Amino acid sequence: MAASRRAQVLRLYRALLRESQSFSAYGYRTYAIRRIRDAFRENKNIKDSEEIETLMNKAKASLEMIHRQVTIGQLYSTEKLIIECPQNV
Repeated sequence: MAASRRAQVLRLYRALLRESQSFSAYGYRTYAIRRIRDAFRENKNIKDSEEIETLMNKAKASLEMIHRQVTIGQLYSTEKLIIECPQNV
């Protein structure tokens, strides 16, 4: 993978993780982060430039979808789960 392609992939990976951190719901947030990490690990050894381009386009579409879902999620507030609340010991 060319250095510029590698930088693009890393930038996209970071953007996906950053946007996933914006989910207000704990379950969605952890699920999205886990799926992103798993998908990138699964495809890290791909060398075919066409396949890499296809996967990058899918990831960009996923980034847009995550952004939309985060925006929608912010419109409707919910109570935090117990697992998200800091413990007062």
